[in-house]
Amino acid sequence: MKGKHVYTFGNGTAEGDRSLKQLLGGKGANLAEMSTIGLPVPAGFTISTNACHYYSTHERNWPLGLKQQVKDGLKFVEDIMGTKFGDSKHPLLLSVRSGAAVSMPGMMDTVLNLGLNDNTVEALAEHTNNERFAYDSYRRFIDMFGNVVMGIPHELFEEAIDSLKNAKGVTEDTDLTTKDLKELVNRYKAVYRKATGYMFPGDPYEQLEWSINSVFESWDSDRANKYRRINHITGLLGTAVNVQAMVYGNMGDDCATGVYFTRNPSTGENKLYGEFLINAQGEDVVAGIRTPKDISELKTLMPKDYEELEEWGRKLEKHYGNMQDIEFTIQKGTLYILQTRSGKRTGHAAIKIATEMVKEGLIEKRTAVKTHVEPAHLDQLLHPQIDASTVDPESVLGIGLPASPGAAVGKVVFESEKAEEAALAGEPVILVRIETSPEDVGGMSAAQGILTSRGGMTSHAAVVARGWGKPCVAGCDDIIIDYENANFTNGKVTVNEGDWISIDGARGTVILGQKDVIKPKLKDDYRLFMEWVDEFRDMNVRTNADTPEDAKRAREFGAEGIGLCRTEHMFFGEERIKAIRRMIISDHYEARKEALEQLLPYQKKDFIEIFKAMKGLPVTIRLLDPPLHEFLPEDKDEMNAVADDLGIRRNIFARKVRSLKEFNPMLGHRGCRLGITYPEITEMQTRAILEAAIELKKEKMDVEPEIMIPLVGTPQEFRVQKMVIDNTAKVVFEETGKKVRYRVGTMIEIPRAALVASQIAKDAEFFSFGTNDLTQMTFGYSRDDAGKFLGEYIKEGILQEDPFQVLDIEGVGQLVEMAAKNGRMEKPTLKVGICGEHGGEPRSVTFCYKLGLDYVSCSPFRVPVARLAAAQAALNA
Repeated sequence: MKGKHVYTFGNGTAEGDRSLKQLLGGKGANLAEMSTIGLPVPAGFTISTNACHYYSTHERNWPLGLKQQVKDGLKFVEDIMGTKFGDSKHPLLLSVRSGAAVSMPGMMDTVLNLGLNDNTVEALAEHTNNERFAYDSYRRFIDMFGNVVMGIPHELFEEAIDSLKNAKGVTEDTDLTTKDLKELVNRYKAVYRKATGYMFPGDPYEQLEWSINSVFESWDSDRANKYRRINHITGLLGTAVNVQAMVYGNMGDDCATGVYFTRNPSTGENKLYGEFLINAQGEDVVAGIRTPKDISELKTLMPKDYEELEEWGRKLEKHYGNMQDIEFTIQKGTLYILQTRSGKRTGHAAIKIATEMVKEGLIEKRTAVKTHVEPAHLDQLLHPQIDASTVDPESVLGIGLPASPGAAVGKVVFESEKAEEAALAGEPVILVRIETSPEDVGGMSAAQGILTSRGGMTSHAAVVARGWGKPCVAGCDDIIIDYENANFTNGKVTVNEGDWISIDGARGTVILGQKDVIKPKLKDDYRLFMEWVDEFRDMNVRTNADTPEDAKRAREFGAEGIGLCRTEHMFFGEERIKAIRRMIISDHYEARKEALEQLLPYQKKDFIEIFKAMKGLPVTIRLLDPPLHEFLPEDKDEMNAVADDLGIRRNIFARKVRSLKEFNPMLGHRGCRLGITYPEITEMQTRAILEAAIELKKEKMDVEPEIMIPLVGTPQEFRVQKMVIDNTAKVVFEETGKKVRYRVGTMIEIPRAALVASQIAKDAEFFSFGTNDLTQMTFGYSRDDAGKFLGEYIKEGILQEDPFQVLDIEGVGQLVEMAAKNGRMEKPTLKVGICGEHGGEPRSVTFCYKLGLDYVSCSPFRVPVARLAAAQAALNA
């Protein structure tokens, strides 16, 4: 593979820019961009993602020409920095970092201070006149190289330094003397040799080659693959490698390193937000090894540098039109910008930043809607919060940093694997760690919330949790965690694994026990943003709602009708369930009819309330769908009690229950098959719907009912049921002397219905795709049992996503596309929508938009998400 693989940047020039993000990765593209606009960026070069892809697919060999291009890149950096790689007098030291096109915090490996050996460390000490700094850098390099490149557990190096600190009677790394650090270097070399069987490599070029390979290989690590899977990151070639001249924040007390956001990523406040450490290197901040200082303190300690950070932050915000997450180092009073990227943020912050940037003239409304708020951000806004009035101060176990807002209640677990196991079992858990690392992402994703005793607001736990909208309390040093005994304590109370706790990520509090939560209040900036969303959206969003309460809530969230009202959910009240059971056990038409007449007033009342909540918007009502046995008890004692309540002999009732039992009820006597066998059910439901609509029409309220026939697989089934509906409507209209407009359509949820959609469309007025069952029948997966193997399927790459969460576009999507296209060819006025939960999943919404569906329908709390996804689909079309 010939071609260009190395792209240099530095001294105000660069061979790339931000448009090459796919080739140079986000970090490399931004380094090149920052260099060209005049930021103080240390010189370096980026190895392309194409090179990583070649390495991964060619038995870990470099592409032809890469070795020479790396040497040329080194020469470029040497000329700018006035140093020489491996030189025994004035050595160039390097950092080696990864950087994919999509930000993946903490997923890839990093090596700092590369190029140090027993000779260059002495040269560095002499050149900087700072022997302690040189050996501190050397020991860090051995640790990082050993861990990242050779896979030596970091804990082995931690044990070595902790042992030395204990022997010297000090608590902080910075308290170790130069002599101590020299001894530590030797101890680290011993750890390296014992773990690998080899001496620590002294050749800088060998160090560089191995480190580049390590970054390439990190792309395919378990943790990186898991992160991409959790975050649905697909279609990338690999990671780029960024090789950059080192600058040092650990040369003394006039040096510092840190991370800051140009606006608060939790609240959106237009104020610098971040952390820094004096006399440290960048990994110390993000790894949580030392507790950092708030960025505001830098204004007092280093006022000139703080002013520069503000200035560069404003410039980068204006240039990128977005809030920035910036890494910096101050070396002997000189500020260097090491990285910038659009900062991850919470839902509240995303809305506030987007609306304020529009008001400030930095971006347009279109940009705010298209790129600045993700559908998942809106999901976060609906997260519950802990009701502070229910929290006894004595129950507060500790207060940490409010790293990611939201309330989480769950049982304590200390290991990521246990969190994942608990999630599969349906148990809510809080993952409690001293600090998290990329290996924990599976458990972090599975847990309801995350609690760490160490680390700051930009630690791994904080950044990942904020990106996912998961509640997190970080750096809670009020508690001591004991992994060995699986507990933590604040000195007064000990909490064991399995005990319940609650965390408040907005306040940073950790609370003993299960606490009440309250719904969040949506602020004015949310309402303003959603107005902008609707300006750009041209696909309707409905809701799935079975009760008046759900309907009202959905309207508050902006639903434009009901796409699915499941009538069976209305049958479970005490009197209602008795009537439906009496209908089920009846052996003849008249008895069933009598029982259904008892249900009619309840159904009618429910429909009236739902129609009122929708205020004239369309309401799609699905006729009875589940098999009848679901309304009957299974337990013998319960069967006896029900038989007694209904006044039926117990043995007769038990026999009837047994007769209704099916081997495969999901494919059995349900849906339109029930209506065909027992047309009186369809008659009663149709009457209830139309009488409710007529009653409201008398009150001058327009109602637009849509009657949906479920589980249709043949056009004949649809016609038989439509005839029952139309005949019933005729009778109701004659009895009342009033008419209302109604539509009759079907749910396309059986693959055969999709195949014969053009025939069904001759009689149907609308299609609604029930993608939950359509997915189940297309794959042949039981959605109730597929959880037993889908995780393994995704892990092995057999499936990229859970098809019950994200619409399978290649398979199920083809059926949807074909049915919509053929149905509309037969009847151009056919209304087409989707009512499975896929209707609230952003990528599935985008697919529906591209097909030209009239609407998507989802649960009430996902309506805002679907509205934004639909607007973004329109803007990206």
